[in-house]
Amino acid sequence: MIIRSKAPLRLGMAGGGTDVAPYSEIYGGAILNATISMYAYATIIPRKDGKIGLHSVDKEEQRVFEQSSQLEVNGSLDLHKGVFNRVMKDFPPGKIPSFDLYTYVDAPAGSGLGTSSTLTVAILGAFAEWFQLPLGEYDMASLAYQIERLDLNMAGGKQDQYAATFGGVNFMEFKKDNVIVNPLRIRSDYMNELAHNLVLYYTETSRLSAKIIETQSSNVLEKNEDSIEAMHKLKEQSLMMKEALLKGHLDEIGRILDFGWQHKKNMATDISNPFIDEIYQTAMDAGATGGKISGAGGGGFMIFYCPLMTRNSVIKALQKKYGGQAKRYDYVVNGLKTWSVNEK
Repeated sequence: MIIRSKAPLRLGMAGGGTDVAPYSEIYGGAILNATISMYAYATIIPRKDGKIGLHSVDKEEQRVFEQSSQLEVNGSLDLHKGVFNRVMKDFPPGKIPSFDLYTYVDAPAGSGLGTSSTLTVAILGAFAEWFQLPLGEYDMASLAYQIERLDLNMAGGKQDQYAATFGGVNFMEFKKDNVIVNPLRIRSDYMNELAHNLVLYYTETSRLSAKIIETQSSNVLEKNEDSIEAMHKLKEQSLMMKEALLKGHLDEIGRILDFGWQHKKNMATDISNPFIDEIYQTAMDAGATGGKISGAGGGGFMIFYCPLMTRNSVIKALQKKYGGQAKRYDYVVNGLKTWSVNEK
């Protein structure tokens, strides 16, 4: 038998950072994001030799262990181990399984598209398919969050796990002990136009989001007024984006993105830097009306809204000056998918 899963990566459109504790627990957060046609994949193939093999195909990393119900978390393939350890703890099977787990992600780690959380969801989904675990969508997303943030102590927010699990365009609300996912029914022609006009540009840099997120969290605890006010504005931005998309006011998207970006930079140090600011200004000079860094900041992908026929001129200007690449994508409505096939 072969067990497979895939979960989509996401573009954060508005409100990014307000899903991170302690802000979300004290003030409540709000996010608008959309899943795209880039995925994290997981495949499980049972073995019969008492071994456990973990393989990250895109990172060209693999480890083989003796059969065990708990694998040591030591900095190597920790997401793979963390999901396996939690499944064995919460849903112990009749006997310890022997298997190979293969993963692949369509975007590099640190790119700002939620790769780590999406991969966690994909791995968890594969185990849920294999063992027929009784996990609904909210259960799946919540458990993936617990594995990353509590079991593995990885800094970050909550939006990525829910986006990967549910899929589609969602307005998400985050409170202390509650997450509400509100799917948005947006006309297909609006989404097609958005995909055409919203350039996804890879800066060919990566970043470690943990330090940025830790600084952001500290700013809330230390009652840094500028940082907290910036988060309030980003929560406001998510409502602005929601209304613009539902009503088809796409000409406002660039302005709303720019509004959020100017405030996001005040949430924590290192969200932007001179290189990112220069890229942003180059895109604006070439015809973009707004944009932002994807994810926590510091590098990775950026998005720019390019109305009318400015898309190509913006891409050309960015590639001429900085290299990098513009990634084609479509929005997708489905979240996590799992399936099994008999091995021939």
